Amino acid sequence: MFTTEACVYNFNMDESKLSHLDSTGRAKMVDVGHKPETERSAVAKGFVLLSQDAYVSAKAGDLKKGDLRAVAELAGIMGAKRTSELIPLCHPLPLNQIDVKVTFSEEPLGVEITALVKTKSRTGVEMEALTAVSVAALTVYDMVKAVEKGAKITEIRLVEKSGGQSGDFVAE
Repeated sequence: MFTTEACVYNFNMDESKLSHLDSTGRAKMVDVGHKPETERSAVAKGFVLLSQDAYVSAKAGDLKKGDLRAVAELAGIMGAKRTSELIPLCHPLPLNQIDVKVTFSEEPLGVEITALVKTKSRTGVEMEALTAVSVAALTVYDMVKAVEKGAKITEIRLVEKSGGQSGDFVAE
């Protein structure tokens, strides 16, 4: 058992419930060597809420750091490619497609970020899609912070995945 001030954890559990923990609670990278390579994809989304001034400047392309959409989309692609370097237990994957789209929204006011990632591999690309959205959202914040420091990054989530042993998933 492991005790903290707030919680007590008992790691003598079925390993299959938490695949990245062994029976003693130690982190481990999952062995996917026995799995077949299959087509897999994931879609993630997120949102950055903006003030009217930041929104108008971003949409008009008047930000000091350049074209928000182009820079954030490229940053998202770069983030997806580096996921295994950022998330300790992620496997490096051959990514066949990364598509990041930043779209302006008037209700609510801000930008929506959507990332689609595809691979043919032994493990899924959910983390790559989520990382793409996260890095793109951080880039949006970086680009508007001169106009607005109160921009809010919200609702980063997996919305869809396909392939693999766990099957398909579509968020409600």
